[in-house]
Amino acid sequence: MSRLVCMAGAVTLCAGLLLAAAYAQETATKSAIPDFSPTRDTGWIARGPNFLLPPSGPHHVTQDPAYPYKPPAGGEAPTFRVADLTNPILQPWAREALKKQNDHIIKGGAGYTRQVSCWPMGTPAFLLYPVAPIYFAQTPKEVLIMTQLNQEVRHVYLNVPHSEHVKPSWYRESVGYYEGDTLVVDTIGMNDQTFVDNFKTPHSDKLHTIERFKLASDGKSIDVLLHVEDPGAFTTPWNAVQHYNRADQERLEVACAENNVNIGDIDPIPVAQKQDF
Repeated sequence: MSRLVCMAGAVTLCAGLLLAAAYAQETATKSAIPDFSPTRDTGWIARGPNFLLPPSGPHHVTQDPAYPYKPPAGGEAPTFRVADLTNPILQPWAREALKKQNDHIIKGGAGYTRQVSCWPMGTPAFLLYPVAPIYFAQTPKEVLIMTQLNQEVRHVYLNVPHSEHVKPSWYRESVGYYEGDTLVVDTIGMNDQTFVDNFKTPHSDKLHTIERFKLASDGKSIDVLLHVEDPGAFTTPWNAVQHYNRADQERLEVACAENNVNIGDIDPIPVAQKQDF
């Protein structure tokens, strides 16, 4: 009789240990989730308006070395971006589109970015806002990534698959999950009216991006590893990097377009005459 009681007690003890281990693992997993918004005023400012090179492999379009880029306030007369057309990732039609842009700039035309004209940047160019911070809002089911300029918002739905049919739009559908201290964001369904970068590299509606937002252990910076696939515009998948520094400052409501004036040689400011999609 006493032996049976001991065996029953052992089973109970084992079950308790298993439950405790499962609870500890769940707690550890939750504590590993990165907190991109430890305070209401925690923002993140991109290192610059161009992607950084990945450690190796195919990469984004970069500046043509024959036409060095000189940013404003750099002590020299600023220049515009001229894309290096020798990059092998470009499909012929995409290279031709960039060549037209290059020719316009080389002949003395302007090459302002789309955000100057208050157009939605889309993904992945969303990562290239270099002046105003971006902000995060995290819930168990969704992460919001928001710009200060023009109040653009990306919705990242957590732990769910992509919809079976996705209608293209400016930011369309992002789903994601946490992988330790990294937020992984998978995005499809972007329309073909945006560019992937500030060189105005085009893409098709087959564009598929995966972003990995990794918070530094000291909470002062974020590295984003970007993976891009688009067989309609590129010959191969390619990678890029962006870096953010923490900026603790109040999130402001900054309006971009307050009228419809077209200021010289830039893309026209969009006018909401009808629904976009």
